[in-house]
Amino acid sequence: MRGGMGKVERMTTTIKDIRLTGERAAFGAKDVTVDNVIFAEGESPLKHSCDVDARHTVFEWKYPLWYAKHVTLADSSLLDTARSGLWYVDGITLQRVLVAAPKTLRRSRHITMENVCMSDAAETMWSCDDIRMTDVSVHGDYFGMNSSNIVADGLNLSGNYAFDGGRDIEVTDSTLLSKDAFWNCENVVVRDSTIIGEYLGWNSRNVTFINCTIESLQGLCYIEGLVMRGCKLINTTLAFEYSTVDVEVESMIDSVINPSGGIIKSRGIGELTIDADRVDADATTIITES
Repeated sequence: MRGGMGKVERMTTTIKDIRLTGERAAFGAKDVTVDNVIFAEGESPLKHSCDVDARHTVFEWKYPLWYAKHVTLADSSLLDTARSGLWYVDGITLQRVLVAAPKTLRRSRHITMENVCMSDAAETMWSCDDIRMTDVSVHGDYFGMNSSNIVADGLNLSGNYAFDGGRDIEVTDSTLLSKDAFWNCENVVVRDSTIIGEYLGWNSRNVTFINCTIESLQGLCYIEGLVMRGCKLINTTLAFEYSTVDVEVESMIDSVINPSGGIIKSRGIGELTIDADRVDADATTIITES
């Protein structure tokens, strides 16, 4: 009789080359490899799954990965009918994935996205935490609402109200076409990016733009602790109202109205309005080349 206990190896289940239908088709799957699978009619196919490596997989129905843990999804797609696909997920990596469904990612954490296209990202990535995005394309309103600890590099976003209520956000080498982006935010740093949209950054704290090009009607207002370095403000009017500012821009500013205090350095200001009945006229230093 052999003494001692033998090594217990984890058994990995493989689901491959199949089309599955019906509700909860692989509910609660653990240590599973999914390859070349279509999850068709039927809700919640991989709900409550854990340690999932899914590749070349298509999700056609609602709620495919709720309450899942430790998921890798690569070279795969969520069709427009796979709504609300990734909620309450803890640990997910998306690589070369097309997400055509809205409301993906809610109350999830530890999220990595690389080369991901979200063609209908309405109300997507809400109340999530610890997010890393590289070369991600997003189209849809209210992306990233109330989410925190976000690092994005190469984000191309078209959609209004992006990152409303977000915290601890870093964006680099990105393009955002977004009305009301970064409202109600705290601790935001944007570098080497282009932002076009009205009312940028209202009601936020500790917002920094470095080497950015910005076009915004009545943008950068109501901000506590706005910092700008090496930026260009193109067609930006009625800027800095009721904001505390530390601003150095490498362009003209079309118009500035009633900053609360700080310093503004620029090549020139087309129209400057300081209403002594509304702000302390001596609290802001204006330095221009002309």
